[in-house]
Amino acid sequence: MIAPSAQSQIDTLIDIQIVGLGEILWDVFPDGARFGGAPANFACSASGLAAGSARVFMAGAVGRDDLGRRALAEFTARGVDVAGVAVLPEPTGRVDVTVDVAGHASYVFAPDCAWDNAPWSDSLERLAAATSAVCFGTLSSRGATALATIRRFLAAVPSPALRIVDINLRPPFWSPDVVRDSLPFANVMKCNDDELPVVAEILGLTGSPEAILRQLVDRHALRLAALTRGAKGSLLVTADGSASDLPGTPVEVIDTVGAGDAFTAAVTLGLLAGWPLSKLHAHAERVAAYVCTQRGGTPPIPAELRIG
Repeated sequence: MIAPSAQSQIDTLIDIQIVGLGEILWDVFPDGARFGGAPANFACSASGLAAGSARVFMAGAVGRDDLGRRALAEFTARGVDVAGVAVLPEPTGRVDVTVDVAGHASYVFAPDCAWDNAPWSDSLERLAAATSAVCFGTLSSRGATALATIRRFLAAVPSPALRIVDINLRPPFWSPDVVRDSLPFANVMKCNDDELPVVAEILGLTGSPEAILRQLVDRHALRLAALTRGAKGSLLVTADGSASDLPGTPVEVIDTVGAGDAFTAAVTLGLLAGWPLSKLHAHAERVAAYVCTQRGGTPPIPAELRIG
């Protein structure tokens, strides 16, 4: 397992175990269904970026239906281990997605899906105990059973591991308490520029985006806080007081689905590999920009962007 003090000396990702924890679903666009869900996107992107040099798992649930079978096949095709995925009677999650002329997506989530009911198990306990980094989101907390499973998993993860929370505010499936209660489980946080003002208001934080991120880092003992701003780039702040602010990479946007999740995966792998902040951030920006040029949230990662 990786101790924070040793991270700067890590040259490879051998023996690293990364987990996407939470919703598994299909984004249903006007022209068809595409595999997705923020933690699932994260896991697939992490696997593509690591290129076999780290083990990547998904923990969640799918239904005993065609979308569930297809989801498991999608994970397997992308090198993501599905030992932590339960198969349940509830339907596999789906989201109806519309994309505007600028490529920005909006979402309508189906209620009471398999991922809302993901149960705790001995296999999840074993998976958690060997985890080097886990990414979970606030959306995953909408189901009581899934919330209990996620909290139990996070409690079982070794303390040196990265625990990344994705602030994912999808009305009506969030509340101020969800944000407040999720942050203490994390040591890395990612949100976008629509979500940061909401988080700041909930927590009583003021100032510029960088000042708010610094307050989040200090208040919640975070190793890193990340803000994504779409075409305007991104901002990272770390526990040692460093900050990195980069403009967006100009690309022809097809859609933005999964770009933030790929950014999070790239940041995670960069942290695990001990990269300096500037290198980590530039790479994450390139990865997110690439995903914006592709359809769907889990495109194959080209060789020039891989870390492994």
